[in-house]
Amino acid sequence: MNLAVFAFSRRGCETALRVRAAIVREGDECRLYTMPKFAGGDFLAFDPPCSRAVGPVFAWADAMVFVGAIGIAVRSIAPHVRDKRTDPAVVCVDERGAFAVALLSGHIGGANALTQTLAEAIGAVPVITTATDLNGRFSVDAWAAREGLAIADMRAAKAVSAEILERDVPLCCDFPIETALPAGVVAGDAGGIGICISCFRKAPFSQTLLLVPRILHLGIGCRRGVPEERIRAAVDAVLREHCIDRRAIRSAASIDRKADEAGLLAYCEREGLPVAFYPAETLRAVAGDFTPSARVQRVTGVDNVCERAAMVGAERLLVRKTARDGVTVAVAQERWAARF
Repeated sequence: MNLAVFAFSRRGCETALRVRAAIVREGDECRLYTMPKFAGGDFLAFDPPCSRAVGPVFAWADAMVFVGAIGIAVRSIAPHVRDKRTDPAVVCVDERGAFAVALLSGHIGGANALTQTLAEAIGAVPVITTATDLNGRFSVDAWAAREGLAIADMRAAKAVSAEILERDVPLCCDFPIETALPAGVVAGDAGGIGICISCFRKAPFSQTLLLVPRILHLGIGCRRGVPEERIRAAVDAVLREHCIDRRAIRSAASIDRKADEAGLLAYCEREGLPVAFYPAETLRAVAGDFTPSARVQRVTGVDNVCERAAMVGAERLLVRKTARDGVTVAVAQERWAARF
């Protein structure tokens, strides 16, 4: 987590140090900011107005804590607020550390959870104003963010959040559900508005909130020198034919002989997909029923590249080897279950 803490007084700086001690963990980066006359030591100075200093920090931070008046915090972040899917969590703490207020990105950004954690750690009273939390109902966007699910349509997410305050909302899921459903949600696969958890493009409700787990692996094989465009076309064709939501793709893999394949590397970089390259011995050791090829065996030392590469770390083969224009593609799925 990248955390920024702004303080505006000497006492505020003392509270800022308590905030850092309370919520920063190994691997986190925390930057402390204060007025020039209080700067030094652990604190960086910023020149007023605070809103100008906040700009670059707002883009860097996963979370921001303002130690001071809510009005200062609001004016400081106002010019930079863009989208609840990308804005950082913002929490405001008074300089004595008596109250912690979730100010921005309570659900997806995690400000509500951060407020609770911070309040418990420094002995503050948490102040959370989102309606679902106040009424003890399921916060679908907060849960999706916590579990790493992609929200296909933010308008549908808002509609579900409004509906759930009035009545129970149906939910259908392609995966095992290992806990009881939360308050405000019932099992169902039809109706006016509902939630669907799937890796496929589905719309079982008149207005469907599709939540997509990122649990699919692409296995890709290709002839030497195949360009990025042909790899993209082959993958796109597979996703389209099987109605797979692109947001479900977590990673790509191939054999180590392809580790310098420019088209494959360019495709994965442009799509933001981490890619792994495995030696033939690793691929041969993958258990399963795969589509054999004598030619592939002769050239690579393994009977199938794309299916076996996709299955490394996965539970089941979702799409078998599909060949197109010098590219082979397979898709495998990790084990996943819904827990509320």
